[in-house]
This record gives sequence, structure tokens and C-alpha cells, in this order.
Amino acid sequence: MDDGSVEVDVVYLDYNATAPLRPEALDVILAAFSRVGNASSVHQAGRDAATRVDNARRQLADLLNCHPAEIIFTSGATEANNLALRAAYGRGGALVTTAVEHPAVLETARAITAGASGALVVLPVDKDGTVDYRALDAALDRGDVSVVSAMLANNETGVLTDLEPIVKAAHDVGALVHTDATQYVGRLPLDLAELEVDLLSLSAHKFGGPQGIGALVVRRGTSLPYMPLLFGGGQERGWRAGTLNVAGIAGLGAAADTARRQLNEEAARVAELRDVFEAELVARVPDCVINGKRVPRLPGVTSVTFRGVPADAVLAAMPDVAASDGSACASGAPSPSHVLLAMGLSREDADATVRFSLGYATSRRDIERSLAAVARAVGRTRTVLAATACR
Repeated sequence: MDDGSVEVDVVYLDYNATAPLRPEALDVILAAFSRVGNASSVHQAGRDAATRVDNARRQLADLLNCHPAEIIFTSGATEANNLALRAAYGRGGALVTTAVEHPAVLETARAITAGASGALVVLPVDKDGTVDYRALDAALDRGDVSVVSAMLANNETGVLTDLEPIVKAAHDVGALVHTDATQYVGRLPLDLAELEVDLLSLSAHKFGGPQGIGALVVRRGTSLPYMPLLFGGGQERGWRAGTLNVAGIAGLGAAADTARRQLNEEAARVAELRDVFEAELVARVPDCVINGKRVPRLPGVTSVTFRGVPADAVLAAMPDVAASDGSACASGAPSPSHVLLAMGLSREDADATVRFSLGYATSRRDIERSLAAVARAVGRTRTVLAATACR
């Protein structure tokens, strides 16, 4: 039945919200759905399902350069963040995190430290979104920190965090380090044999796997009491009870394997497209600012403030471009981005900021089309706002 809607050919530039499913992932998902079997069952069908899970665990371990036994499958990074922080904070002491973390970290941190005076320390960032390392040293000097949680790459600006000094400083005082690597995994090389974080969270759908599946990596030898959110059959070594999502896990593994094989080529190509996009945008659109441009960022992310133009108006004026006015998890929220405010942007500028995120399937043609659409949308919106102001 025709519902009267008009299909629009959309340029998809919202990879930080979710990436398109990679064909390799779709193939193994469909194959898994075509077979029956609980991965915990001992008969042949169950063993076949368990083999798919084991293969995926190895594929993800290869991407991260960690041991497969360190991987715990979850429903996504939000669950992984909750598991990690609850377990690490269960050791007692204070929790240190940053002002630009994803809500899945910040809200969990606030919830588990509620009522404990001084138990939560939120580190500020500078105007580029970089963590204040002097504030970190001051927090660690208090002597009772149990865990430091700092994301590898910001979901709104793409700004990268140099975790090596954080890991060293935290470990020197006996604290664990957790990182929300949701936006980083599958986009830039990551070697957990060198970056000695204790806990790492990720989601498959950010690098071309299916939604609803992710993982928590717990480094072998990490001393902490696991505190499961779900109790039941004791799957995933007691960390995460419940029948394993075999199809989702298989899709995660295939996406991880494909990302690993194409990682360097994809990162370089996407970074080039991002740079072209930003240079042309600044040239075509007056009074726009690229946030975090002076520091290392993810290759495909650009956060742009169109001064004086509300982001929601710009997005509405370009229905043929899929972008975002901030974190997808906070869409519809009445308050401006906490990330941008922490970087020192005014509320007005934060409300005028659009995030464009590119990925493995973004083409040069996509960039050309989106540049024309964005310039047109901002120009029209400014004209309307000026006309309204003159009435």
C-alpha cells in the first residue's frame, strides 16, 4: 500500500550514530539465522553455534591484539560500561572520569557513586576537548582512586585521548583504567598488548556490525570482583548470564575481521575525505568553526558550529543529508551538548553545532553532494532568520 511518502536519496554522514552493516557481517548473520542451536548446548547443533561464537571471539581478539578469553560479549557498549565501572568501583575508593564522556559512562558513574561524598571526580578539558592532565594528577594524589575511565575517541568531536600517560599514572597508584573505545575500535589501529588498559568497552554497530551486540574486554590478571547486571545461567564466565546472541556475535566477528584487514586503507581514505569536506565547508559557508581541529581526531568526524544558526534548523533544511546535532543517544534532549559546553562553547554555539561522521562506504560523490546541501541549508536558514528578525 502506498503511504504517500516520498523516498529521498540520502547521503549518510552519521557513522558515529551507527555505521551501515557491512556485507560480510550480513552474510554470516543470515547463515547463523538459518541454523538452530543454543551455544550452551552439548549436542551437535549447540556445538555448531558455539563454534560461531568462538570464531567471532578470535576475530575480535585479532582486531584488538588481545586474548580471546579476555572478551565478554554484551548487548553493546552501554552494558559493557556499566559492567566495567560497577566492578572496578566495587573495589572501593573514588572514581575518576572526564567531562566529555558518553552518558553511558557519566550517568553510570553518577549512579554508582551517589551518596558517597567525594567519590566521583570529573576532570575538565580544554577548548580543544583534551583532558586536563594536571587535574588528573591532582585527583590521583588523593590516594583512594579505584578506577579512571577515559574514552579513546569522543563521539561528538572525534577528539582522541592520549591514554598512555593516564594508564601509567593510574597504575602507579594502584588504580584500574577503563576506556570507552566505542568510536575508536575498527577505525584506527588499537593494540591492547601495548595500551595496557584494564577494561575496554565497544559496540559492533559503530564499525559495521549489527546493533545490539558489543563486548567488554577484561585484561587477564586484572584484580576485581565481577558484579553481573544479569543473573542466571552463568554464561560468559559469570559476567553476563543469558543465551548468547549467536547471529549478532557472528556479525560482530565478521565486521571486526573486515575492519582489521582494511583498517589502514579505510582510515587514510576517510581522513582525506574529511579534510576535503572541512576545507570546502569553511570556504563556502561564512562564520563556521571546526571544533577540535587543532588536535588529533578520528579520521571521519567533524564537529561544525554554524554561528547564529540552530543546528536543528540546518538539519531540517537538508533532508537529503543524514547528520546529527550531537550524540544519537541524547537526541531530543532539551539541554545543549555537555561535551561542547565542557570545551567552553556558549550555549548558543553548542546549539548551532552539527556533527558529520564519515565511514567505510562514504564516497567522494557523497562529499560533493553534502557540501552543496549544507551550504544551501545554512544560507537559506540564515536568510529566514534575518527576515524574521526584521519583522
